[in-house]
Amino acid sequence: MMGFLLALVTALFFPGIILRVKSMASGRKGPGILQPWKNIWVLLHKGSVFSTTTSFIFRMAPVIYLSTILCAMLLLPFPGIPSVFGFQGDFLLFAYMLALGKFIFILGALDTGSSFEGMGANREALYSMLAEPAFFILFGTLALLTGHTSMQQIFESFQFVGHNSFIIGFIAVYLLIQIAMIENSRMPVDDPKTHLELTMVHEVMILDHSGFDLALMHIGTALKFAMYGLLIANFLVPVDAGIMMEHSPQWLVQPDKGLAATLGKGGLVVVQVVVYFLIQVIFAALIGMMESFRARKKMAKNPQFIVTLSSIALVAFILVLLITFKMIS
Repeated sequence: MMGFLLALVTALFFPGIILRVKSMASGRKGPGILQPWKNIWVLLHKGSVFSTTTSFIFRMAPVIYLSTILCAMLLLPFPGIPSVFGFQGDFLLFAYMLALGKFIFILGALDTGSSFEGMGANREALYSMLAEPAFFILFGTLALLTGHTSMQQIFESFQFVGHNSFIIGFIAVYLLIQIAMIENSRMPVDDPKTHLELTMVHEVMILDHSGFDLALMHIGTALKFAMYGLLIANFLVPVDAGIMMEHSPQWLVQPDKGLAATLGKGGLVVVQVVVYFLIQVIFAALIGMMESFRARKKMAKNPQFIVTLSSIALVAFILVLLITFKMIS
């Protein structure tokens, strides 16, 4: 439950940090950190307008989309603290909960009968389909390396010990950052600020949503960013307080001095929470910097870029095969 609650808190400032970084990078004062949620608050108090060509699918899509994200977040652990509904192979349900939300989201766009929204839905479906193998190869690699299929056990068993683990950890963090950008339709596959019909992806899918429904869409985007940030934090802070004390230098855990004596086991958990928020802030700032200095790729280049992520994930998979002696040279 800790991870779920922290992800909710993170979503409050994550979009604002991205906007602040982009504003500072372009030399503008820019909006405040809470401005995106102020806009959402305004939308929540407005009514929704529905086209006469739409059916109940269009009206249900925002609620189901947000619900699937919240359910997926309940499967995520926090370092040393189990998730609400974790089980063996839970990363499969995590991925397909998000896929279900995206599927309903796409159906809602197609339900409008607009060829314009159909174009955006086609692109978003293609990008998600191409990014899915990279996610499964990554977690399959981690399952092979650690011998576990539960996300909590995978993160607790994965340790940054030796060069190989650092390589795998770097690849995992890189892939999660890129998948987060693709799933949220951000740079380099899409520009959230574009209004050119030929290049719009996500924005064209929400053109017919308004008021309360549009607010749910924006809330879902903020939560997905925080959710992927929590996944990254589980890699970078992979152990509970007890294991931290066990693997810390002797001077750090001596009973009469050091950090362990000052904070205790509970205090180290507080340190983990602080590190978690620091990772989220860095993640949000990194997204803002990438969107400030990175150009959007050409539409024809996007599939090639996304498929490349699966190739990078295969590099980690082959490395794990060599480490575990499952590949005979």
